[in-house]
Amino acid sequence: MKQIAVIGAGTMGNGIAHTFAQSGFKVQLIDISETSLERGMSTISKNLDRMIAKKKISEADKKQTLDQITTFTSITDGVKNVDLVVEAATENKELKLKIFKQLDADCPEKTILATNTSSISITEIASVTKRPQMVIGMHFMNPVPIMKLVEIIRGYSTSNEVTETIMELSKTLGKIPTEVNDYPGFVANRILMPMINESIETLYNGVAGVEEIDTVMKLGMAHPMGPLQLADFIGLDVCLSILNVMYDGFKNPKYAPCPLLVNMVMAGKLGVKSGEGFYDYSESRKAEQVSKRFS
Repeated sequence: MKQIAVIGAGTMGNGIAHTFAQSGFKVQLIDISETSLERGMSTISKNLDRMIAKKKISEADKKQTLDQITTFTSITDGVKNVDLVVEAATENKELKLKIFKQLDADCPEKTILATNTSSISITEIASVTKRPQMVIGMHFMNPVPIMKLVEIIRGYSTSNEVTETIMELSKTLGKIPTEVNDYPGFVANRILMPMINESIETLYNGVAGVEEIDTVMKLGMAHPMGPLQLADFIGLDVCLSILNVMYDGFKNPKYAPCPLLVNMVMAGKLGVKSGEGFYDYSESRKAEQVSKRFS
């Protein structure tokens, strides 16, 4: 494998593109928005600068990595002659099904089609293609260049050869691939999202406040970040979407999203991306924190 296409230049997409490019692969980064592509490339550049500052790479390594990435606003143009596509678009089932129909039509027959979905059925995504045996899940963790785990999810028809190829490919990226079966939420989110949802229920029921809940989990359970803060970083809309996928898939009330989460998403309080979630990430709040630090 030499040519990789990545669909989506957002947080996950640019991280995946960065990781492949830094490992020596030619990457074709695709997004319908030129602005998103520019923002994604800027993020990759800044993340490489952080690695230079930590003396993990050189300026020459940065240039070489950036030179490996070409951007496209057309899927048709961006997937010509690629060996693998990794789709990292928004966690929306209808959008992913639409993208995979197009990928199946536009990609060479040899191309493996992977999705970075964190919860949506690989089997269902594969069903809209004529190559279900070549469709697989590659669920990277955020931030992609740093986190070692990749969940490798086999659909019902995914071939052994494709699974082995993607497992080995993940290792060449310096990742630790873990094979799991195709059930809603897979492993990571099937365990993580109920914990986040229960944390929100604990807040909703008035058991404790935001900072108190996060403090208990950080100090008592040795979590690097509290579940409510983590939800803000993931995006409350993404958390809601994943919980809905699991609730629809299992029909088990334990996966039903907390009403507080539903209301916050409807109100546009999505976490870091909107400037407010369980915590305040607005510029005025940052200025207040800086002022306190130096007072």
